[in-house]
Amino acid sequence: MKSSLDSRRRTVTALTPWLLAAVLVAVVASLGLYSLASGDRVYATTGDSYPGALTAVVEPAGYFTAALAGALTFGGLLYVVIAARPDEGGVLDERAFLVHVRVERASAAWTVASLAMVVVQAANDAGAPVTRVVTSPAVLEAVLASEMARAWVAVTLAGLIVAVTSRLTVRWIPHVVLLIPALIGIVAVPVSGNAGQGPDHDYATSAVIVFATALAVWAGVKVHAAVTPPVVTITRRLLLTEIVSGAVVLGYGAMLLALLLGPGNPVQNAYGRAAVAAAFVVALTWMSDVFALISDRRGRRSHGGLRRVSGAVAGVATVALLASMATQTAPRFLSHRFTPWDIFLGYELPQPPSAWTLATVWRFDTLIGVAAIVLATLYVWAFVRLQRRGDRWPVGRLVAWLIGCLVLLLTSSSGVKAYGSAMFSVHMAEHMTLNMFVPVLLVLGGPVTLALRVLPAAGKGQAPGPREWLLWMIHSRVTSFLSHPVIAFVLFVASLYAVYFTPIFDTLVRYHWGHELMSVHFLLVGYLFFWGIIGIDPGPRRLPFLGRLGLLFAVMPFHAFFGIATMTTTGTIGEQFYRFLDLPWLASRGSDQHLGGAIAWGSSELPVIVVVVALVAQWARQDRRAAVRADRHAESGYADDELDAYNAMLRELARNRR
Repeated sequence: MKSSLDSRRRTVTALTPWLLAAVLVAVVASLGLYSLASGDRVYATTGDSYPGALTAVVEPAGYFTAALAGALTFGGLLYVVIAARPDEGGVLDERAFLVHVRVERASAAWTVASLAMVVVQAANDAGAPVTRVVTSPAVLEAVLASEMARAWVAVTLAGLIVAVTSRLTVRWIPHVVLLIPALIGIVAVPVSGNAGQGPDHDYATSAVIVFATALAVWAGVKVHAAVTPPVVTITRRLLLTEIVSGAVVLGYGAMLLALLLGPGNPVQNAYGRAAVAAAFVVALTWMSDVFALISDRRGRRSHGGLRRVSGAVAGVATVALLASMATQTAPRFLSHRFTPWDIFLGYELPQPPSAWTLATVWRFDTLIGVAAIVLATLYVWAFVRLQRRGDRWPVGRLVAWLIGCLVLLLTSSSGVKAYGSAMFSVHMAEHMTLNMFVPVLLVLGGPVTLALRVLPAAGKGQAPGPREWLLWMIHSRVTSFLSHPVIAFVLFVASLYAVYFTPIFDTLVRYHWGHELMSVHFLLVGYLFFWGIIGIDPGPRRLPFLGRLGLLFAVMPFHAFFGIATMTTTGTIGEQFYRFLDLPWLASRGSDQHLGGAIAWGSSELPVIVVVVALVAQWARQDRRAAVRADRHAESGYADDELDAYNAMLRELARNRR
């Protein structure tokens, strides 16, 4: 009986790649036939020029191919990270290596498909056949004129980085690092599409970043798990990953649908019907995964090969349905009369900033705001778990972490963020809070040390878990390089000038994803810098206390000079965006920039005082511990170890002379 069951499982596993290939061909053919049948009706609805049958057919098929290859790349990298059993040198085991090989191929296909989509998207947006655009000397101008085409360029570069790097290494740490460029490639096109346009695009942009990431995890992990079934000890871990990512897809997908579909019956147009079908497929598969996990916990193995294969087919079908939606204009935009507020902000700011409006005009950030809540919840859970276990954890660290998360939530979701996207002065206050104040509080919370104390170690014969992953990352060369005091100092200071005194800010300030990118960047760079100065967690190289104090004070002149330069410069930073926005109650953009420079100049004093107090307290605490150790050693009746070693060396030298 068992041999027959194993034989059927092997047969299903062997046929899975062929079945998925057949599904892929069928999906591409269906998208092409649908585009041919639709003809120019879709373009006539939006008032765009029809680019010809070839371009209209290739666009959705190419979008689906690139999106699926990206999901296989990102999901495969994550599969390797959570399921690998690397040896002492970090080299992947055999099963993880099979997934690694598919990541190589998927990333190469992702690069080629995205490169083709650059030209196809440019032709579609220009309303011209792709053959004419390719042979035209103005092909570069067509690409630069299309926001979506530029997004596909970013995807191409991300795919190329993953393809080349994965070809050169089979170690665990590089797969973790490659998740970053892969993530950029996953979200680059969605944030430039429907979600990044029109009213409430701040909500939609933040939501689509989470949605696209969760979808790539959900679909990619399912396909790889079907082709390379995990061992029994990894199955539950992958099931949890699929369940969590599927729930996020459903939740954030419903939010996006409410923002983009508009009023009316959701199935009255092709966009809504595709969304409902995708939601049905994901929900049905998610319930199957939940049932499989419950059965697994009760000791019944219900998650066989057929469930994995059906899940992989569901993942491919969902990506196809969403690709058909992404290549259409959202129904809400077809009947909406756009204003400059809609285009540049996504919401209205009819009143100037005040204490009342900053406290009441909330635009909850569904990315950073949710992250702040999740981080606070996880920390409290870990703290309570330690307390129940009988272990002590300083309450001051808990308070510092919770205050840091609260300030992060307020900065990212209150009127500070709402007005910070429209005014340089408020933006600078937001930047300094995220860069100088929030990281100090988070670093003082010691989250890595808390996680290492709470997370259980992998038992004998078990695959490495979160605790082992965290230790590998702490001791990796990447972390050692980034957290080096000199590197952290350069990143902390140089990024300030690179963002604001180059065209980078002019580009980022135009888009909500640019604001999100700046917020995450400032937060991470600040965390790296203060981790090396007052960090409780292990990891970065520690300078002597005087060196840390000197490094801290070395930052202050750079911030002061930046503030003065901002106040005295003749031009306006981000001038084109602020001029197009044209806030009716803002008297002078130059005065607002002058105020922003003053904020940058003076707002670093309070965080520096907090850091100095924490640093002096840590210094005094270390001296007390050293004094206590010395007293205990003296009371034990033994001589000082260093003195004993020195006397032994002198005696040995005397004997050698004799």
